Amino acid sequence: MIVVTVKEGENIERALKKFKRKFEKTGVVKELRARQQFDKPSVLKRLKKNTRFTYKNFALPRNKKIGQFLVFLFYLNYIRCRKIFRQRIMFIDHFIDYLRVERKYSAHTLRSYSKDLRQFEEYLGSLGENIGLNEADSDIIRTWIAMLMEQGLAPTTVNRKMSALRSFYIYLRGEGCVDISPIAGLHGPKLPKRLPAFVKEQEMADVVDKAEYGDDFSACRDRTIITCFYETGMRLSELVGLNMGDVDFSASVIKVLGKRNRHRVIPVIAELGELLKEYTAMRATVAAENECALFVTQKGVRINASAVYRLVRKRLNGKVSVGKHSPHVLRHTFATAMLNNDAELGAVKELLGHRRLATTEIYTHLTFEELKRFYKKAHPRAGNN
Repeated sequence: MIVVTVKEGENIERALKKFKRKFEKTGVVKELRARQQFDKPSVLKRLKKNTRFTYKNFALPRNKKIGQFLVFLFYLNYIRCRKIFRQRIMFIDHFIDYLRVERKYSAHTLRSYSKDLRQFEEYLGSLGENIGLNEADSDIIRTWIAMLMEQGLAPTTVNRKMSALRSFYIYLRGEGCVDISPIAGLHGPKLPKRLPAFVKEQEMADVVDKAEYGDDFSACRDRTIITCFYETGMRLSELVGLNMGDVDFSASVIKVLGKRNRHRVIPVIAELGELLKEYTAMRATVAAENECALFVTQKGVRINASAVYRLVRKRLNGKVSVGKHSPHVLRHTFATAMLNNDAELGAVKELLGHRRLATTEIYTHLTFEELKRFYKKAHPRAGNN
């Protein structure tokens, strides 16, 4: 018998390296590499559970290729599992970089996808079987989805997490890390049919024209932001990202950088143009030196999304009948007002920056539902139906 002694606390890899040259001389290594027989389930299972472990004695028969095979197999699988462990850490980071550079996803989407994938990775770790992201199967994902639903998460949130996983495994398949996507064929919870909320035209006119804003810088900025949302339909992230150079007063347009770094140009009507000129004149006295942002705070730096959300909620609170007060409600209000006043669906799609016409079509359902409501309220016999 040949006994391989490993000291207490010593890494098994370091101990086995001492005998690596002996194994190579036998020709077993060359044969194994040719056949690529580096996986033995019993050994791999132990290695998955223990990335580092020690032995005092490890024995193998003298002059037996099977003994050399087992020891070297043990060594190769240890190295392989350590490599897999490192890859697991890098999978998500590489995927997020791919979405940022290649697919041009927004920062908000990148944060959401990263958070969802880390959460799924933590769930895999809680199973206690050391399963990697590239080793999960459909049964594990199905159980995870059921757990999320039991925790009371909204169907929209669960579907977003599934979307993150679906994109992630498409990426892994393209990289050759998985043969098939384990989430393929799985369906998320059914979403409730819900029409977007919007502010009535008369209420919105009162908010823009009749509300008391004041004469200071903050009041002028708030009114300009509310009007900008209502008269352009831009997203919150798009408004926050506006720079001074994006407003062309001579051409009466605003250049907007939308989702996935897609640019679009939105016309500026006379009313909004005058407000922007008034605001930029006051901005010049507040903005910090070399600050390029269009909308700034009292300290002269770019305003953030949270501050814009708060000021919109403050200005709409108590003045509109709709329950939700947010910048996105003003975007819905813009689209609904355009369609109610005979705008073409394709034109509204371009102004909103939608990629697909189906996304814009929800507003046609919205206007039709409003029409039915007015009909049932006004017609003398409609109440019986």
